[in-house]
Amino acid sequence: MVLSFIFILIGLVLLAVGAEALVRGSSSVALRMGVTPLVVGLTVVAFGTGSPELAVSIGSALEGNASLALGNVIGSNISNIALILGIAAMIQPSSLADVRTLDLDVMFGSAILLNVLLGRKFMLDRIEGTLLLIGYGIYIYTLIP
Repeated sequence: MVLSFIFILIGLVLLAVGAEALVRGSSSVALRMGVTPLVVGLTVVAFGTGSPELAVSIGSALEGNASLALGNVIGSNISNIALILGIAAMIQPSSLADVRTLDLDVMFGSAILLNVLLGRKFMLDRIEGTLLLIGYGIYIYTLIP
């Protein structure tokens, strides 16, 4: 039990150090390339920090436990919006004027689309997954200056 707790603490420290390095490195590369910090946050950093969720979701789907992948995505979004954004706003209030309208529309639209797709039959199939992936690709394409 104590050993598990120690491993969890070590994992959290390594996660924090890795995330900090990712954010600093991505931001410096973006500034050198003339990309705005918002675009970096919406693409490179978001994808990099979402990689653990992606790995868990792919692994669970390959093992036949796709419901874990869905729970992982929903839980991650709740955590990102309620916990992380909430704490960040408590430390330094921010304005939605910093976020482009398209980004907010895509965020809310993808959440609504997921509810619609799940509401029909409480599952996602390959076609719906492909459509979601294509939508993500189109969104990323629109961010490229």
